[in-house]
Amino acid sequence: MSTTSSVEFIKPPELVQIVKDTNLVPGKDYLVVDVRDDDYEGGNIPNSVNSPSRKFQDDVNDIVSKYNNVPRIVFTCALSQVRGPKCARIYKEVIENMGINQKIQVLQGGINEWQRQNKVDPQLIENYDADFWEEDY
Repeated sequence: MSTTSSVEFIKPPELVQIVKDTNLVPGKDYLVVDVRDDDYEGGNIPNSVNSPSRKFQDDVNDIVSKYNNVPRIVFTCALSQVRGPKCARIYKEVIENMGINQKIQVLQGGINEWQRQNKVDPQLIENYDADFWEEDY
């Protein structure tokens, strides 16, 4: 069994450049995998794929099969502190064991930081619900 190194983080401004690059095709040149579970609401990165973390282990082989030709996969969750990095490590271990070479990253600060920085730009967040982010928890 191979051991995987820790995952690499990508800063929101760097992902903004990727998402806004009209020469890059989501799902072909890059993919954002949002692993939020029941908290998948309030907005998401355009063209991202939701794969809930609670069943990610069961779904990872299907995801690898579908997206193994995409050179860069970016994982995110609410804060990218637990679920995003964990799912990225699971994915990375699977592709390494299969001999697949992809760049696997985790969005620093998660969707919470993404929406804070980009909520006013409709190119960078879809399904945005301001009320969701203004609620007190």
